[in-house]
Amino acid sequence: MNIHVDLKENSYDIVVERGLLAHAGDYLNLQRRVLIVTDSGVPEDYAQTVAKQCRESVICIVESGEGSKSLETFGSLLRKMLENGFSRKDCVVAVGGGVVGDLSGFAASAYMRGIDFYNIPTTLLSQIDSSIGGKTAINFENVKNIVGAFYQPKKVLIDAELLKTLPERQIANGLAEAIKMALTCDKELFNILETKEIKENIDEIIIRSLNIKKNVVEQDEKESGLRKILNFGHTIGHGIESSENMSELYHGECVALGLIPMCDEKIRPKVTKVLKKCGLYNLIDFNWEEIAKAAFHDKKADGECVTVTTVPDVGCFELKTMKCSEVIEMAKNCFEG
Repeated sequence: MNIHVDLKENSYDIVVERGLLAHAGDYLNLQRRVLIVTDSGVPEDYAQTVAKQCRESVICIVESGEGSKSLETFGSLLRKMLENGFSRKDCVVAVGGGVVGDLSGFAASAYMRGIDFYNIPTTLLSQIDSSIGGKTAINFENVKNIVGAFYQPKKVLIDAELLKTLPERQIANGLAEAIKMALTCDKELFNILETKEIKENIDEIIIRSLNIKKNVVEQDEKESGLRKILNFGHTIGHGIESSENMSELYHGECVALGLIPMCDEKIRPKVTKVLKKCGLYNLIDFNWEEIAKAAFHDKKADGECVTVTTVPDVGCFELKTMKCSEVIEMAKNCFEG
């Protein structure tokens, strides 16, 4: 299946097909110098499979985890391209999860003021969320994604076969984003997540999630309005993720917790049921002072206020500007009230 993202001169295609990795060269222009960026948690043969289809390739393996979204690792990618004589006609290919995509996309945006970037996401989270939309970034001074650029890929290849090597917890990590999109935009997708076997319907879950994000990004490429709905659950979620002693939770697990307070009370039992089904209901000892500090260092905060997405019913949403203190009180009342 081909999903076209219409962004005028920045348009690109998302190709969704099982077995794509072995035929990446049929879809990507690899007959040039190619920097293949992957991480230590991705099976080595994934990057090697792409490399065999390139005219000339350089594989760069970064450490798995958020720690690689740093100025140091960013600089190492630029240095690798410079040392190997990369020109404006060459390209970067990400083969990995969201960290690899964010990092290598930002490096591609900066090298010689921008060279071609392709993304081959290998986790469910990156396949349905971070690999599309053009947000590239690194972390700085303990603030998540604070330095980056909007830089669209030239093409994205989604191969669900790559998910077979993922542990169950990583699948759950990605499902949090599908639940997020279903709650705001797709009642039928939520019904699939609620009533059907997840693994048997994973291809449809991926495609429906991609189409939601595509439609939002086409209307609001640089997050001036509608695209803020994709941050549903992320204000509290990022606060949990970035607060001290929360490193044991994955991004999707934190976002899942952040969704609950933003849903109307009448649908929270249904939402909680789906989160439990997907292994995403992880109650913790909330340190609200730390969560508030981390959440509102985020670039989405504007002074004392922040725009949050709330869901009054499954399949619809409202954007509200609230005081940061009100958002924290809403979350506290949800989990502790």
